[in-house]
Amino acid sequence: MPWTPGVVPYGADQTVYLVVDTGTRGSELEIERADLESVISDLISGRFNDPVRVVAFNTLEHWARDLSADIASEIQARFDIAGDELPEHVRDFVAANSASARQLSAQPA
Repeated sequence: MPWTPGVVPYGADQTVYLVVDTGTRGSELEIERADLESVISDLISGRFNDPVRVVAFNTLEHWARDLSADIASEIQARFDIAGDELPEHVRDFVAANSASARQLSAQPA
C-alpha cells in the first residue's frame, strides 16, 4: 500500500515542506511539515533518522525548491552562535548539504 501524507494543505496559498529521510528502513520516506521552523526544530531535535533533503512546494505559486543547503546553513549558524557542536544525528545532513552549496557557488556562471 503506498504511503500518503497525514496532513493535506488546506487553502489556496500554502507552502508545504517535505523532509526526505532514508530512516531505518533503507527506503526514502517523505515527512510533511507545516512550516520551516518546525522542519529546522525537528532536524535539530533528532526527529529524523537520516535526513537527506528538504523540499518546499507552494500550492498557489506552483513552485518547488530544494531548501537543503539553506536549512543546513541555518542549523550550522545556530550551533555556531551557541558555541555548541552539531549533534551526530544532523551532522551528515549539514555536511552533505553545505558541501553541495559550496560546489554550486564555486561553479562559473
